[in-house]
Amino acid sequence: MTDPLYLLQAAADTAGAYGRFPGIGARNAVWIAAQVHLMFAAFVLGVPMFAVVTELIGIVTKDYKYDKMSKEFTRLLVFAYSATALWGGVLLFFLTTLYPKFWGYMARLFGPSMWVYIGIFFFESFTLYLYYYGWDRWNHGRAKWGHWGLGVLLNVWGTTVMFIANGWLTFMMSPPAGVTAETLPEQIGLANALMNMTWMPINIHRLIGNAVFGGAVVAAYAGYRFLAAKTDEERAHYDWMGYVGNFIAISTFIVLPFAGYYLGREIYEYNQTMGITMMGGFMSWLWIVQAVLIGMLFLAANYYLWLGMGRIPGAERFVPYTKWMLLLLLLCWLVWATPHTMLASREEMAAMGGSSHPFLNVLGLMSAKNTAVNIMILTTFLSFLMYRRANVRPTVSWAKNGTLVQGAMFGLAAAVVLFYGVYGYFVESIVRIGFSVYQVAAVILCIVGVTVIDVLLGRGAQSRGEIRWGQMPDRSQYALFVLAITFTWLMGLMGFARSGIRQHWHVYEVMRDTSTYASTPGLGYAANMITACVVIFLSLVSVIFWLGGLAESAAHKPKPASGD
Repeated sequence: MTDPLYLLQAAADTAGAYGRFPGIGARNAVWIAAQVHLMFAAFVLGVPMFAVVTELIGIVTKDYKYDKMSKEFTRLLVFAYSATALWGGVLLFFLTTLYPKFWGYMARLFGPSMWVYIGIFFFESFTLYLYYYGWDRWNHGRAKWGHWGLGVLLNVWGTTVMFIANGWLTFMMSPPAGVTAETLPEQIGLANALMNMTWMPINIHRLIGNAVFGGAVVAAYAGYRFLAAKTDEERAHYDWMGYVGNFIAISTFIVLPFAGYYLGREIYEYNQTMGITMMGGFMSWLWIVQAVLIGMLFLAANYYLWLGMGRIPGAERFVPYTKWMLLLLLLCWLVWATPHTMLASREEMAAMGGSSHPFLNVLGLMSAKNTAVNIMILTTFLSFLMYRRANVRPTVSWAKNGTLVQGAMFGLAAAVVLFYGVYGYFVESIVRIGFSVYQVAAVILCIVGVTVIDVLLGRGAQSRGEIRWGQMPDRSQYALFVLAITFTWLMGLMGFARSGIRQHWHVYEVMRDTSTYASTPGLGYAANMITACVVIFLSLVSVIFWLGGLAESAAHKPKPASGD
């Protein structure tokens, strides 16, 4: 029975502490504003990472197409930056009017950092416009290196802004030890609140995630322009651009799960109840949805690479292997998406002999899932290697032995992953969790070692023929759209997972949510909200893509002759 004194206190706390929003309610209004703002923030943080790297490649190699691509995406930032600021303003307005008590608490605690945040945001805006509009003016000699330095500075400002905001959101999830409802904000200390236990794991996870997202957006934009291209030259350019974007997105995505493991471990270490709620409680099926989405990403990325081999002379020798790689990816995907506990009726449970199926129960454990995802990562890396080696004939004397060593490294890494995956069934759960470190280490060492050998093999290599850029089927570009849409939806899903584990707390076990929305919604409801946010964001991004195309057309339109 609920304590009547608690009900009276909750009613008193609620009075004047929450506002109302017509139609969708206060929580949903803040949810949409915050999620769309974060998606645009990832856009304006991820794309500059992409732009500054490609500009550097263009400077070093003196290849103009890299510089052109970098400038084209910086043009998109000019439009996206305004949308980011607009949605940030909407979010601030909603928080101050709909959750004034909560926002007042956060402002008292983080007030100085909010002033720094605004100041850096101003410098970031100025740097962006200077970086873009000074592109053609500072495009030669030492001035070009100075211009590239502006791009680096733009990334520094953006990363600093993200780190500050991450301190606010992680404080809500993991306030420092000793902080209670009676602790005044002034007693906590700004540095202590910002650098809480999950702050650095979130920083690392979001930094890598933004790089992935930037590459995916770049690839989707290239796919859009490829399908709209009217000349072979345009198709070739945007085909190449789509490949570069996909390469950056997937190569950084391969390491993203490792950052996720780090974050999950820190959440468990901070509060086991919170970790169990996230992985084994009512949110456990969220990870099945995540597995389905990530499986789609792996399949779409590999499918794009396999289609791309059709435009590479010499790639035909690798084509027969792709069907076996596809089979392996599908099997691993099925294992990864298998739940430990089935949703079943009483009759079905009686037929199974319990809540877990005798066979599926084995595949639902983390030993099987960790093994499956690491094998998928190795398979995807092998696709990249095949794509890279397709039109290359190594000329170094040790080429055959080098290739054999690469094969042995793949085999050894797979053996380590399988060994600890199987061995995990014969040890306690606390020991089994530690085996994931060995599996991850084997995969990372394989990727690094094979890449180093491949770079050395490529020195002085002969080409089997020029890549026929632009000769890609249209369906390949839809694979790039799938990557961007799935990444965006996955971003919203993981945001829900991070926020939802707080349950009925604004600040976990410090400030209780006493509004009518003081509970974590069900997965179906959350999925509908995430989908609405994704639709809003991608609709606005489509407009930005269209504006980018108009701006480029205007830039290349011939000027009328004098006197016309």
